[in-house]
Amino acid sequence: MKSTLSPSLNKGELRVGKRLEHALRQLVRFGWQQALSCVFPVVIFASLALTQFLPLPWLPRYDWLLLICLAMQVWMVRSGLETRDELKVITVFHLIGLALEMFKVHMGSWAYPEEGWTKVNGVPLYSGFMYASVASYLCQAWRRLKVDLVRFPPLWLVVPLAASIYLNFFTHHYWIDVRWWLSALVLLVFWRTWVTYEVGGKPYRMPLSLSFVLIGFFIWVAENVATFFSAWRYPNQSDGWHLVHLGKISSWLLLVIISFLIVAALKRVKGRRE
Repeated sequence: MKSTLSPSLNKGELRVGKRLEHALRQLVRFGWQQALSCVFPVVIFASLALTQFLPLPWLPRYDWLLLICLAMQVWMVRSGLETRDELKVITVFHLIGLALEMFKVHMGSWAYPEEGWTKVNGVPLYSGFMYASVASYLCQAWRRLKVDLVRFPPLWLVVPLAASIYLNFFTHHYWIDVRWWLSALVLLVFWRTWVTYEVGGKPYRMPLSLSFVLIGFFIWVAENVATFFSAWRYPNQSDGWHLVHLGKISSWLLLVIISFLIVAALKRVKGRRE
């Protein structure tokens, strides 16, 4: 005797199976778009790993890394993976990153112990591309996932906030560190802001503050990989590699916020002009 519940159960199982299959497909699509957006960072980390173990002729390792980053940047623009407008944004981040690196190395926060012809004030010029790669990811993910912002605060509030976060990286060496106050201010300013994006034509959304935390965490993971391959070295890593302190996530979180706000502000300005 057949159960009268079996047909409905089968239909329910089919619905669940279809939802799981759709969710898996969307996850794969999302991962693929993320992977395409991370081409520049992946090349940098692959170069760090290869140059750490392969013998390099003619030039020191830091100089080879700079040449690889320059060649990668040219290829991305020529191939169409990156637009000229995105290149302008990335160049700004390169300069911002170099200024921060020179100051931090001067203050002893970290060091680049290897030799190099292209080191300025103890900082190899390739290091600016590590900041630029964050901007490259943001620009490409923005374009590929059709990112939009809902209830984004006015620029007169966003620009001073981003500037204050950046300045705190310098001023906390001479004054109190206000990063937690700034983090609380970010939550307050962006409390009602959502980021929307599309995967396979289907819209999704999440709180903007949550996206900051997620990107900051993955950059911290990438930082551990970079220090493992001696991209730079913190004082507590002078006698060998150690996991980067979890407190650094807050620093990367604030850096991601600066990066995101600059990209968002430039996109808004460009959108108004168009």
